[in-house]
Amino acid sequence: MKIKNAKLNCHKKNKFSKKTAIAMAISLPLMTTTSIQSFAQEQKAEDTVEKVIVTGTRMMNRSAADSPVPVDIISGDEFRQNSSADVQDMLRTAVPSFNVNSQPISDAATIVRPANLRGLSPDNVLVLVNGKRRHRGSIISFLGGGISDGAQGVDISAIPSMALKQVEVLRDGASSQYGSDAIAGVLNFILKDESEGFEVVARYGSTYEGDGDNYTIAANAGLPLGDSGFVNLTAEIKDVEGTVRSVVRSDVAGMIDGGYLQSSDFLEINSYTGEVPQYWGTPDVEGDVKLFINSAYEINDKAELYLFGNYGEREVTGGFFYRNPVTEGSQRGGVYAGPKVNPATGLLDPNGVHSVLVGDLDGGSSCIDGIPINGVIPDAGFLADVAASDNCFSFITDIPNGFVPRFGGNNEDQAITVGVRGELSVGTGLSYDLSAQRGSNKTEFFIRNTINASLGPATPRDFVPGGQEQTETQFNVDFVYRVDAGFESELNIAFGAEYREEEFDLFAGDAASFALGPLASQGFSSSSNGFGGFPRDTSASQDSTAFYVDVETDITEQLTLAVAVRTEEFSEFGNTTDFKVASIFHVSDDFRIRGAISTGFHAPTAGQANITNVTTQNVQGVLVDQGTLPLSSAAGQLGADFIASAGNGRPSLGPEEANNFSIGVGFDVAGSVWTIDYYNIELTDRVSLGANVDFLDALNFTGGAGSNFATVSEALTTLDAQGVIDRQQFVGLDDLSEFRFFSNSFSTTTTGIDIVGNYSFDMWGGDSRLTVAANYNKTEVDSVGTINPISAGRVAAIEDLLPTTRANISWSHTEGQIRTLLRANYYGGWDDTGNGVNGIGAEVLIDAQVAYQFNDQLEFVVGVDNLLDAYPEENPGAGGSGQLYSESSPFGFNGGTWYLQARYTY
Repeated sequence: MKIKNAKLNCHKKNKFSKKTAIAMAISLPLMTTTSIQSFAQEQKAEDTVEKVIVTGTRMMNRSAADSPVPVDIISGDEFRQNSSADVQDMLRTAVPSFNVNSQPISDAATIVRPANLRGLSPDNVLVLVNGKRRHRGSIISFLGGGISDGAQGVDISAIPSMALKQVEVLRDGASSQYGSDAIAGVLNFILKDESEGFEVVARYGSTYEGDGDNYTIAANAGLPLGDSGFVNLTAEIKDVEGTVRSVVRSDVAGMIDGGYLQSSDFLEINSYTGEVPQYWGTPDVEGDVKLFINSAYEINDKAELYLFGNYGEREVTGGFFYRNPVTEGSQRGGVYAGPKVNPATGLLDPNGVHSVLVGDLDGGSSCIDGIPINGVIPDAGFLADVAASDNCFSFITDIPNGFVPRFGGNNEDQAITVGVRGELSVGTGLSYDLSAQRGSNKTEFFIRNTINASLGPATPRDFVPGGQEQTETQFNVDFVYRVDAGFESELNIAFGAEYREEEFDLFAGDAASFALGPLASQGFSSSSNGFGGFPRDTSASQDSTAFYVDVETDITEQLTLAVAVRTEEFSEFGNTTDFKVASIFHVSDDFRIRGAISTGFHAPTAGQANITNVTTQNVQGVLVDQGTLPLSSAAGQLGADFIASAGNGRPSLGPEEANNFSIGVGFDVAGSVWTIDYYNIELTDRVSLGANVDFLDALNFTGGAGSNFATVSEALTTLDAQGVIDRQQFVGLDDLSEFRFFSNSFSTTTTGIDIVGNYSFDMWGGDSRLTVAANYNKTEVDSVGTINPISAGRVAAIEDLLPTTRANISWSHTEGQIRTLLRANYYGGWDDTGNGVNGIGAEVLIDAQVAYQFNDQLEFVVGVDNLLDAYPEENPGAGGSGQLYSESSPFGFNGGTWYLQARYTY
């Protein structure tokens, strides 16, 4: 294990008002006293009750031990026993095959972090709340580390941990039961349903480095609703300060050595930290508010009304790369850098050196005598000449030290589900569940401390590039009929229908965020630098209708069999039919064998089919504009024509298909309970962002034989004049170097083994419990695709970016008023080929927690995650990028963290 000794001196904000609020919040539980059971009593009682599941089965009272497929149950209290208050980080600790990374410089993925189960895309796992499908997030992860590129998954972080009664993790394909996305598995977040009691938790934590200060205040209350109902309410507020784990880049160090820049200029460059010129660390999360409600009311002995929903909002702010004003190779084209010229003659020369971009504000060929546009090599009098001229403009005089864009967004999430369930007539065995739900997730972007270079001196420094929203409406009719068919148990026949509609909306940004300003024709880039604005409002939708039958029974006392079939038709992609057969055989009371075979699918979302986005990426040290455009758009069709000209076929977009197989055993030995499960997932025609299409090459192809346009702008203007294209359909794309679109492309095979075990025993006069969870997971790319293949870099990321082996072992012990937890987390080796870092070694992180039950109501907790302050191996290219560690680290890069917590229950 590598322990970091020399600490990076990172910026720490002083927020006196926040710490005062935290101190007041922690003191609140001291104001009242009432008795409840201690956590130790609750845990011991829980261990004696057979754990009943509702995920992966529609039979009543099916236990996890008797399930034909593996289902893990994580209690709410167990789930919250770590330093993070983010549900995704909690899952990473509890479920070894679940992975989520920090996203320092990942555009919109910084706002809603993509998560992976079994190494597959975020939209290959289905998320349920109270057994109902959760709406997707509004973010499409264009920079998803290779594994999650292009995914549009659920915003799991919108769910507060305080609201959870338990989490059920179905580790098997279930598309035939639940529909699209349930390929890698299902996460079912089950909300608390108590009708009495009150709990409040206040937590404060930070990193060993002294940055990343965070606090969470959460409360849950159960209230009766008449004599036969309940309302359970949860509220949470959270604030997380960002961290800085970057270094001074080598080009910046050269500027300092040459006297051009001083380290005291860093705060002017980025307004965040005076230690380094750019941000690189976990983002700031501010104003994070989550509200959840769960309720039900029994109308009579045959029917119950229910309602649950949520509202949440937060602001997430990250950073981008430093825009260097002078150093060749790291300049931002279209802002500071002009073309290469001969230093002796000042004439254009591809083998020369970069000149400085200078604009003529009157639109002429030279702003003053002796200073031609796009061909200036600075000398001693250059800055003075440009600054003295009313007609000359250069950002090297206006923003001489460079700048670092600060990017983020305001996210709003809301949902409501209402329904009625019960029996049509008591004793008939026919029960029903009718429900309707609507949910949306909306993100409004902002980018600050940047420019629209084409606007010259009139450019704003802050922009609103627009936003995007995902809205889903769903209606379900579900029936379960239980009939005596002569088997060991009743034959459970579940059947039903679902109608789902989803809409994806893009909102236009402010005019300056996508404007093609007057200096665009002189080589200055358009749109807000780093994240261009959306030029217009757009909306796209699709709907689907599904029918299913799900049959399950205990044929004998030893044998259980389950069969499910589902057919679903999409308005945009046709129909698909999927099935599942699963069984478990109890060889003895202590040994059982289970297995399942199924098919599955993931249908492209309306967002994936219609998104337009332009981002700035670091490609071999040079920042270039790369776009994602709809395949159906004018530019997308030009790209499809260009790809088809190679003779391999024309790109198309439809569902991806999966075949799942799993087999496992469960056994009890010496008081411990173990399960071992093998799985194989073959996924074909995967929906992905294909290889980048060179925009200029596609335009030259469209122009026909003899076309040799020098720039995208020239090509668009000429082809529009010729009537070949409509220029208005290409607004905002003049600076686009290359673009890609969603299509069906590659195929993969994922194999793995899950091992789960637990053992409860008496020790030292108290109750102890050991829990072991391990996962081996390997994904191999069987085909990169022939029509629109994925890149070698993405293949490497899919196969090697995540550790193949993850495991943790935890020991919890309760004795009297003291509860302790010690956990070791193992992360196997992995490769980050994107940053040229291969053979990264395995790490073991140690977590520790001590809780003291002060009285029946009040508990204090102190804990440390990553006790030994382990860090991933340093990035050998840190001097070039400024990134001290790989952002793909499976356990982050902040080092050790500590936290204090007080919990009051009534």
